[in-house]
Amino acid sequence: MLVVDDDEVIRQLIAVNLTLEGFEVFTAADGQECLDRVAELRPDVVTLDVMMPRLDGWVTAMQLRQNPETAGIRVVLITARAQEDDRDRGRQVGVDAYLTKPFDPAEMIRVVRELAGAPNSAYD
Repeated sequence: MLVVDDDEVIRQLIAVNLTLEGFEVFTAADGQECLDRVAELRPDVVTLDVMMPRLDGWVTAMQLRQNPETAGIRVVLITARAQEDDRDRGRQVGVDAYLTKPFDPAEMIRVVRELAGAPNSAYD
């Protein structure tokens, strides 16, 4: 499990909630760090913020999908961007789930748990 968000408070909130649920959690501060770490960590699921410095969540998700070694990683966008256009873009990029901030930690855990163990998309 890799949690990617440039806001340290949100990153730690997500990480703590998932750790308490039994997930082994690693963190990254932006999309570039995510891509740098994903090969070594081999996470089943990545949570991605959209608006981040260096490499945003859209580009990061696209690069994960385009690389055959990372294309199977489940991706959850967790973002303040709640417009339908943003959700559509998430579908086009191929993310598995889309949660808007502020998010319900119980819902986030449910989605991650489902993606970590199930082949079906939790989008919507």
